Amino acid sequence: MHENTPSIAIDGARKSRGHMTKSRIRLTIAIAMVVFAVVAIRLVMLATVQVDDVTLGQARPALTATRPALLDRNGSPLAIDIQVPSLFAEPRRIIDVDEAVEALSAEFPTMDRKWLRERLDGDEGFVWLKRELTPQQKERILRLGIPGIDFVSESRRFYPGGNVAAHILGAVNVDNVGIAGLERHLDQREVALLQDLGFARDRSLQPVELSIDLRVQHAMHRELEDALTRYQAIAAAGVMMNVQTGEIVALVSLPDFDPNMPAGALEEGRINRITAGKFELGSTLKPITAAAALDSGLVQITDEFDATKPVQFGRFRIGDFHAKKRVLSLPEVIKYSSNIGTIKMMQAMGKERFRAFLTNVGMDGSPVIELPEKTQSQIKDKFSEVGAATASFGHGLSITPLQLLTAYAALVNGGDLIAPTLLPRDRIAALANSKKVINERTSDQIRYLLRLNAIEGSGRKAAPDGYRVGGKTGTAEKVVDGKYSDDKLLNVFASAFPMDAPQYAMVILVDEPKKEDERSGHTAAWNAGAVTGRIIERVAPMLGIVPNLDPELDAQLVPVELR
Repeated sequence: MHENTPSIAIDGARKSRGHMTKSRIRLTIAIAMVVFAVVAIRLVMLATVQVDDVTLGQARPALTATRPALLDRNGSPLAIDIQVPSLFAEPRRIIDVDEAVEALSAEFPTMDRKWLRERLDGDEGFVWLKRELTPQQKERILRLGIPGIDFVSESRRFYPGGNVAAHILGAVNVDNVGIAGLERHLDQREVALLQDLGFARDRSLQPVELSIDLRVQHAMHRELEDALTRYQAIAAAGVMMNVQTGEIVALVSLPDFDPNMPAGALEEGRINRITAGKFELGSTLKPITAAAALDSGLVQITDEFDATKPVQFGRFRIGDFHAKKRVLSLPEVIKYSSNIGTIKMMQAMGKERFRAFLTNVGMDGSPVIELPEKTQSQIKDKFSEVGAATASFGHGLSITPLQLLTAYAALVNGGDLIAPTLLPRDRIAALANSKKVINERTSDQIRYLLRLNAIEGSGRKAAPDGYRVGGKTGTAEKVVDGKYSDDKLLNVFASAFPMDAPQYAMVILVDEPKKEDERSGHTAAWNAGAVTGRIIERVAPMLGIVPNLDPELDAQLVPVELR
């Protein structure tokens, strides 16, 4: 019996150790199961977290709202939407805030770490971290594998032409909402409604075609950029319109900005001078005064006016810049840009009729156009004798260049005042909402006067051979500290072409130009007129207007009374 005792003890020890081993295995398995259960519960919790639908007051689905493409009249893209990734975080899903801050700070060194930590260390379901990243940035961040960090695709507006049509198109903000130009105009109408209804999310809207011709727009932009350098001007602007339909085919105002970086629009001087700037436009108003006088029936194309000496108004005397000091025929009044003759034309019909005519041709209020950036003209409701006199040749009243263009279009198209538009419009639609402001006979006479000035007067530099351009210069002294300045000029040329069958009108403005060289001058003929000629020479062929040097075309413009 005693011999078996050691064997029994050994067996007991073995059994005891086996029980302990099994208990340890069971405990290990139980602990592992608890750990796995905790992890599984956490994963389920994270998977079921609902991301907030609203951030900064905006519904998340609206973040991907799209805008319609904007096309020129030939289908070339002016503004399109592209999809870009934007980075957001769901703080309640982030496991290690410190790790996330370190990783993201390495990718975005300029991002404030304190701000980033405050964004990530919370219980929100959605916070923005960075908008509009590149695909490469998205790829690098995805490789970091940070829980609670993700991307959403947003629509970003892209303007392929950059600055070329900046003041027409305007710009959008980071949320793809229009803040200027046509982009803002569209948001005030159908685009905003479609987005609110959900029809503009994650899908393409029907493109919006504009009346702009990108070829003409580009040519005008290039020539005006050249003018800034050539004449050392502080600004330049231009606009061209189809006189039969009111369609704007080009509009440029320099300095401008890149809509892809809209903050540049806030820099000083980058306003749209065509619609949001008002100026004294000088002698470009003289053909309008002539049209008012001729259409009243109180002045005839054959009339003559004594310009031998200045006109006296009390202590004020108004004379001519290039005084002829003789009697001038009405065509000579325009050809020589006589202030004296223009005043006497206005006086022949009366200042009340003249003031009413300015209203009739759209000079009051702000210009009619789809752009939000507009200003009100400045014209006194009633003219004094001297006020009417100075207004007759474009001084003492301020209007926008677009209002001048609209009036010129009516002067040459047969007398129909048609509101300008940046959207396509045919002749029938244009006439349906037009207003007759002068009769056809007066329009024919004005076409002759404008063409005469381009052939023999101040418009010669604006009339390239064969395109039958007609127009009028305007050299206005700018007001500085309440007084007219002798050396700060605003120069304008208003034109139309071809005068035998007018299709387009244009206004070009050069602000504070210097002489190009010692042989040149600084009045409008030398700069605004010359720019007009260069633009027409470039764009007329694009618009289907071919040169024609037949002298009979000009001969046919001469009124019967003067033949």
